Amino acid sequence: MKLRRGVLSLVVCATVLVACGTPVVNPVTGQTERSAMSEEDEIAEGKKAHAQVLQEYTAYADPKLQAYVNELGQRLAKQSHRANLKWTFTVLDSPEINAFALPGGYVYVTRGIMAYLDSEAELAGVMGHEIGHVTARHGAQRATRQRTAGIGVLAATVLGAVLEGVGVGGATDLASQVSQTAAAGYIASYSREQESQADALGAEYLARNQYNPQNMVDVIEVLKNQERFAAEAAKADGKPEPSGASWLASHPSNDKRLADIKAIATKYSGQWGDDFRARYLQAVDGMAFGESREQGITRGRNFYHEPLGIALTAPEGWQVKNSAEAIMLVNGAGDAGLVVRLVPPKAGSTHEEILRNVVKPTGGNSERRSLNGLSATHFSGTVQGEQGQSGKKTVSFPRGGFMELAKSSSLLTRPEAQLRLINGAFGGGVEPKAGQVVG
Repeated sequence: MKLRRGVLSLVVCATVLVACGTPVVNPVTGQTERSAMSEEDEIAEGKKAHAQVLQEYTAYADPKLQAYVNELGQRLAKQSHRANLKWTFTVLDSPEINAFALPGGYVYVTRGIMAYLDSEAELAGVMGHEIGHVTARHGAQRATRQRTAGIGVLAATVLGAVLEGVGVGGATDLASQVSQTAAAGYIASYSREQESQADALGAEYLARNQYNPQNMVDVIEVLKNQERFAAEAAKADGKPEPSGASWLASHPSNDKRLADIKAIATKYSGQWGDDFRARYLQAVDGMAFGESREQGITRGRNFYHEPLGIALTAPEGWQVKNSAEAIMLVNGAGDAGLVVRLVPPKAGSTHEEILRNVVKPTGGNSERRSLNGLSATHFSGTVQGEQGQSGKKTVSFPRGGFMELAKSSSLLTRPEAQLRLINGAFGGGVEPKAGQVVG
């Protein structure tokens, strides 16, 4: 688990959209459209957002795999409608089945989606689809549509790309639980027409690179089978069917999409080259599957993070949800939860500074307490949100980290809700540094 400070915070530093936009020629259609982003704007905003994405999610720590994916992406991009862009391709260290792109030529695939692909040609299909979003300026079009929402280009492009698949770490789940911002509600997903166009462009870019466009069909069928299996497994366990959190779920009307891409693929004919299955399997050999050591491991009610030196046990009947942003513990009824987060860098070195800089209280009470033997500060009151709105919050700071209440205001006082610290990074009277996590 890499706890992140929250991609939703990008709203506060977003660039303000111009009122009417300027005429821009779409490289794919050749038609002129009014846009809030010129190509120079796309490149500049994409560069800013790329730095944020790597800070929030981290690249997968395998130089050979990164080089392999980048080389494939560069070959595809060279045959695209915007070969002039400086393209960047990154494998993200996330088990989520997802891929997304940002304006300016930044494309991301997760190791999670790569685990379900069977050949280089299938990976090329996923990447070709995302390249298509960039070449057709879909991110810029989406940002332009958001100008009346009062949020910026960076917020519209990054939040839109990340949240449409429930993020690379379940960002929307946490957003709804702790109400970080209302901005996510204004971010529209790609339209059905844009998704269809990106699929068609993906097939075209496959054909231009001598891969059989039928691989676009194979990708969707493989991932639909995985999606169906996850739904059946959830049903067998008496749980609701999973929604979101996958590349397919972020694209509307999947059955129609599959039919459409089958029709598109049949339009291409020719002598196709090798799908390079062996080369792909060699590239992903040894790649982490599911949770990883760096992100932390969940086993039942137990959570272990060996690099940080912590382990947590949730109360009986509770579940541990490990995301890129936080560890969340949720009770069986789903009406109470506890969020364990990092102290952000530069938040301060004392509890008072952290309370002032991170929680931003506007009223309430704080008091010293002891949580599982750790000296702590407990706050309950009103705070100022990311967008300046006020809301109620209950937070505890055991030795510099913090645990935040979600939904239930009485959670920390319930005996059954007390976390049991198996092994903590903050033992021995050592004060934690900013960026450490608390148990």
